[in-house]
Amino acid sequence: MVLDAVVERFIEHSPISVMARLGLQRALDPAWIDGLFEQERETQYTRELLFSTTVEIMSLVTVGLRPSIHAAAKASQSLPVSITALYDKINRTEPRLIRALVQGCANRLEPVVQSVLCKQPLSVPGYRLRIVDGSHLPASEKRLKPLREFRGAALPGQSLVVYDPDMAMIVDLMPCEDAHTQERAIMETLLESAEPAQLWIADRNFSTRAILTGWQRRGSAFIVREHGRNPGPSELESRREIGRIETGLVYEQAVCIARESDTPLELRRIELHLDEATEDGETVIRLLSNVPATHLDAQAIARLYRKRWSIGVSR
Repeated sequence: MVLDAVVERFIEHSPISVMARLGLQRALDPAWIDGLFEQERETQYTRELLFSTTVEIMSLVTVGLRPSIHAAAKASQSLPVSITALYDKINRTEPRLIRALVQGCANRLEPVVQSVLCKQPLSVPGYRLRIVDGSHLPASEKRLKPLREFRGAALPGQSLVVYDPDMAMIVDLMPCEDAHTQERAIMETLLESAEPAQLWIADRNFSTRAILTGWQRRGSAFIVREHGRNPGPSELESRREIGRIETGLVYEQAVCIARESDTPLELRRIELHLDEATEDGETVIRLLSNVPATHLDAQAIARLYRKRWSIGVSR
């Protein structure tokens, strides 16, 4: 009874704090995390150190409550092994386990987030947005000291991150231990999770015939910035002026991409002629999309790509 009264008091005076704690408890439930570990592990095993304890310590660093893993481990009251053993456990964590943890947390949190955002409309009615981009650790104190100034050597891995802007949540992550692997190669695995009624937004690194036709085959929609060389679409009509948005003038034309064993894939090319050049000096941005014009007009597509920029993953 006393505990209920205390909780009620916190709910009354600081409801956001209580909601955040309950959300984290649901997403990072130790029993669920350890069960996930047993389900997804391949070479790792549990002896004294539970995977949930490792995740708890890493979480303290992630949210900024501790400056490093070493500091979090020293402050922990429940670490049953040495700090060296903890680092060994972290270093041997399998990439597929990391992905399963991110996906599982997103699935467990989605009902909670949806209940909070139930009155907010989707950015694009009828579609679930998926913004995908690569992430590398830059030269920093997280790299070995002798290599911090060398951009091309001993990079500390990379990942492809899938973000849902309507839920403000990362819903998938594809980690890769080789930082020199092309993002396009890692994307092949992510394509397997694409679903109908999803709208994927991506930069020109993902503008390849294989990726675009992969989304089409999975029934997903996409808006992708066109690469200068790939996929080399053929024009089906002359460019038409559509109108202006906040940053420039919008044009549209029909194009197609040849496919080896199927009919050509017809797409819309949206051109945004910028009023001001980008940091790289570019004045024209070309986007390829399979979204029907009845769902999104050219100006709306250009604005949606700008939304990708707003979450800090642009190139």
